[in-house]
Order: sequence, then structure tokens, then C-alpha cells
Amino acid sequence: MKKVLSALFSLFVIAAIGVLAYFNQQFVLHQVDKLKGMYFVEKGDQAYKESKMNEAIRFYSKGLSLFPEHYSAWYNLGNIYVVYEDYQSAMYAYSQAFKYNPRLMIARINYGIVASEKMGNFDSAIEQYDNVINTERKLITIPYVYDNKISSKENKAIAYYNKGVTYKMKALYTDDKVLKRIYISKAINAYENAVKIDNNNYDALFNLALAYHSYGDYRRAGKCYCKAINLEPMNYETHYNLAVLLKRLGHYDDAYEEIDKAITLLTALDGNSSVQEYMAVVMNDITRSVYQDNERRKYMQNLLEKEKQNLAKKDKKSKEKWEKEKKKKQKHKKDTQDDFVFSPGVKIIDGKVVEPEEMDDAMVETFGKCPSIRFFDPSQKEFEQSYE
Repeated sequence: MKKVLSALFSLFVIAAIGVLAYFNQQFVLHQVDKLKGMYFVEKGDQAYKESKMNEAIRFYSKGLSLFPEHYSAWYNLGNIYVVYEDYQSAMYAYSQAFKYNPRLMIARINYGIVASEKMGNFDSAIEQYDNVINTERKLITIPYVYDNKISSKENKAIAYYNKGVTYKMKALYTDDKVLKRIYISKAINAYENAVKIDNNNYDALFNLALAYHSYGDYRRAGKCYCKAINLEPMNYETHYNLAVLLKRLGHYDDAYEEIDKAITLLTALDGNSSVQEYMAVVMNDITRSVYQDNERRKYMQNLLEKEKQNLAKKDKKSKEKWEKEKKKKQKHKKDTQDDFVFSPGVKIIDGKVVEPEEMDDAMVETFGKCPSIRFFDPSQKEFEQSYE
């Protein structure tokens, strides 16, 4: 009797499945297609890992035709299209990725980069960056296992940075002076937010300095250039742009130092000769300005000396004091002009004798200093004594 009941129950279950399948044929077919699609996507993943891009496109396309909701396949497909410079297809693939997974922030960021930098679709890019910035995520931390706090924070910093880049590009592409200033202002705001999240982000700081510079906020521009130099001392672009800013402000000696560093770094990197030639022209211009500035200083010093001499003649005590100071200066000049002999391979950096093996670290330290910070941040006392 039990065997009969068991057999009847099995028949009932099979019949029920058959009835469900009959009345839900679309569902069943979808599940079958989903399994087939996942198989082809897996094949695509394997080809993608092995950098067989054509095979990956073929497998992903087949898989997504059967299972279009597979967002990671769309994302990988977008990356492949970028490699092939098919930016229109890449944007479509990324849009499908975050259509099926709205919280796939990296797809939105990549979409924005391609839209703005390759297609000139700035507003569409900004829309996606804002979506990343405004999306609130539940912060989950499982010690030593999972932590999405960092990734969420990094995504927002990247989105703010790229939003700044996009507004900078909008400013470059318009001739309207009012709009240009508005876009630069918005770029500054975006870069500032990126730096608030990550104040050691060199790219954000450098671009923030450039934005301040073009906006006319030279004090903040100088501070950001110096901070960027502290982070990446061997990047010639920051030294060069700081030199341009210092020249504009009339600080020619400091401008000369920075342009000299920029040319030294570019030469060491075997950089673009046309860039070197242009920098040399700027350096010559700064040199002329330094010379003219020094001539003006000499003229003023001569006037002061004459005035001192006149006062000294009238006042015996003043004369004696002046003579004493003059002898002191002459003695100091003689002391500083003594010759020193060094062995081959030894170099002086920042007034110190440096052995060859120490030179790299010493150069990084020297290039990482930013004496001109005193012009932009009065609270910085580090270099004041050397420039009195």
C-alpha cells in the first residue's frame, strides 16, 4: 500500500510540474536561456582573462543575447570596446551594465570618462558622476573579510575628480567668458571635494592648482602646487606651472629655481624636445626678468648706500658704525669665497656634500621642497630664514 501511495505521489509531483511548465512556458524557457547564457558568459570571461578579445566579444554577445541581465558581462564588453576605440559601443555596454545593476558605480564612472573625454558628451558624463556621488550605500564591515566603506569613499573621490576634469574641458570648449568662469568655478568645487576625501591625491591637487591659477586665485593655486610638489617631487609639470605663477607675481628668483628644476627633470626623463625648447624660452624670459629685477635692486641699494654715506659724514658715530658693518660684510664675503676641493662623483645639494649613493634620495628631498610657499601661506616659517 505504501509503495502505491509513493508512486501516486511521484506521479502527482511530475504532473504538477508539467502543468506549471505548460502554463509558464515563458518562465521555463527563460531559465533555460539563462543557463545557456551563463555558459557562454563563462567562456567569455575565460577569453577575457587570456586577452583573447575577439573571442571574448563573440562569447559575451552570444551569452547576453540569451541572458541580457548579466551586468558584469556588459561591463567587461564595454572595457573591450574601449580597447578597440569603439567608444559608442562601449558607452552602450556600460549603460546596460548599470541598467541591470544601478549600484555598479565603476560602470557609471567609465561611462562618464568615455562620454566626456572621447565623445565630448559632457552633460551625460556629469549626470553619471553625480549619480555616483549622490548614491548612498549601506556601509558594511566584516573584519578581515569585507569592507565596502573604502570602495564607496574611493568611488566618490574618483567621481568628484572626473567631474572636475569634465567641467575643465567644458571651459576649454567655450568662447563665452562668463560661462568659462562658471565652469572653472564648478571644476574647483569638484576638485576641492575630491581633495577633502583624499588629501594625498596628487592629480586632484595638481588640477585644483591649475583651476585656481586660471581663475585668478593665485594664493590658493600656489599652496596647491606646493602640496603637489611635496607629494610627487619629480613631476616636472608642477614645477613648471609654479614657475609660471611665480613669474606672473614678480618673484623672479623663485620662478627661476622652479623652471630650472622642471627642465632638469624633463631632461632626466628624456622628455619631449619641443617641450624642453619651450621651457628654455620661458627660462630665458625669467632670466631677463631676474636681471632687470636685480638691476633695480642694485640701483636702490646704491641710493641707500649714498644716503648712508651722507649720513655718516654728518654724524661721526653713524660713520663708525657704517665702517664696522662694511668690514663685517667684507669678511663674510671672503669667508664664503674660500675654495673647496671634492673627490670625483661627489656633489653639493642644498649646501651639503652628498656621496653618489645618497644623491637620489637627496634630489627627491631637494625637489620636494617648495620655498615659495612663504608667498602663499604666511603660517609656513620653514624657509623664511634662508630668504631674509
